[in-house]
Amino acid sequence: MKTIFITGASAGLGKTTAQLFQAKGWKVIATMRAPEKETELNHLENVTLLKLDVTDDKQIETAVKAAIELGDIDVVFNNAGYGLIGPLESYTTTEIRSQFETNFFGVVWITKAFIPYFKARRKGLFITTTSLCGLASYPLSSIYNASKWALEGWSESMSYDLAQFSIGIKTVAPGGIKSNYMNVMKVAEDKSYDPLMQRMTEGFSDGTLMEFSETKLIADVVYQAATDGKDQLRYLAGNDAVRIYTKRLEEGTEAYRKNLTTYLNLESPYATATL
Repeated sequence: MKTIFITGASAGLGKTTAQLFQAKGWKVIATMRAPEKETELNHLENVTLLKLDVTDDKQIETAVKAAIELGDIDVVFNNAGYGLIGPLESYTTTEIRSQFETNFFGVVWITKAFIPYFKARRKGLFITTTSLCGLASYPLSSIYNASKWALEGWSESMSYDLAQFSIGIKTVAPGGIKSNYMNVMKVAEDKSYDPLMQRMTEGFSDGTLMEFSETKLIADVVYQAATDGKDQLRYLAGNDAVRIYTKRLEEGTEAYRKNLTTYLNLESPYATATL
């Protein structure tokens, strides 16, 4: 029986992935900041709950040690994260740093903690939830986008480092996810950006910019990445992720950016500029 270690398993994709792997016959170590509040996963056979805040060094050390003591671990799923929404100048320094502490550094520290264990076994797989926004950026989420682009670049680099030890690393890049979407966003407002926010909202509502898939569909892609045995780094998850990223590749990055600028009713700052 194989085992997966999951961060951010209290809700949304993390919880659905835990339930899916358990149903598929895996042992699941589901970590979350407040396991005492969990009312579903704690009733499932072969599921162990551990307390873990991925921004807390001591909790990482304790949780990883406890997980390894439970038995062999085959997959580490770095899923904990949230979205910081709004224009850059409306964010506090603390908000910016916190976004990277959770979305990027949390993944780095968990991975770093497990690498010696996987090296000793000469096998193991890391999977990280990134985002369509780590492959094709959108407005009003620059720091969130940056954290996800950082994960994609970091994962690609790590794939070379880990290959010699027979350790895999993969990313799953979802588009929109229906479950608890608003609960994993922190919104900073600035009225001067209202027209752009309104246009973005329209694009999300009509599916042009993003569709919202059920968590089960995204979890299925995580399971695929964990079990297909393929030498593949990136897995797009959701019809919108596949459609939009394919469009970006076909148009080219500059044409895609210009076309999105036009769609958002934005004028190029260079249209009438004189240097």
